[in-house]
Amino acid sequence: MARKWFPYSLGLIMILIYSCSQSVSKKDEQNAENRIVQSEDGTISLNLEKAACYSDESNPSGNTAEWKIVISQPGRFNVWLSSATKDTTDLSYSNSVRISILDKQLEAIPACDKIISNAGELPAPYFRADSYMGSFFVSEPGEYIIQIISEKVIAKNARTPDTQITDNTMLMSLFLTPMTR
Repeated sequence: MARKWFPYSLGLIMILIYSCSQSVSKKDEQNAENRIVQSEDGTISLNLEKAACYSDESNPSGNTAEWKIVISQPGRFNVWLSSATKDTTDLSYSNSVRISILDKQLEAIPACDKIISNAGELPAPYFRADSYMGSFFVSEPGEYIIQIISEKVIAKNARTPDTQITDNTMLMSLFLTPMTR
């Protein structure tokens, strides 16, 4: 009797092993799509469009954007926040912006440190304003989570076509640039 069940149980075990390996590889593919890898020059560009965003209409100061990044060249990075703005003198952030990686956090109210007037990705009345937020030191290569908390983070599903027309300032991206000696 045991000999009759052996081929069936062996087949069942093989099916389970195959299905488990398929689900693991699908998870790996999904995670690979969500990761942003450091470029060869050491820069990490994080567009808000590629972030996982969490919005709270009742308390927008806690809105969060999150990315998974892969750092292959560790070191100290300058952190720049890019905004689209109509007013190059005041970005109109009501609260400070918090940026965190590992257990380190930067907090500042973005200022217009660099203005790029002919940024091709923006429509006519907007300028790109880059704000220096501080720097982070990452000691080892690896995969990390980086977050921005700001009222200017708006989830994709919460955006409307009018958002661009009504907002004087919109958060666009975050850049980590390696510091050189």
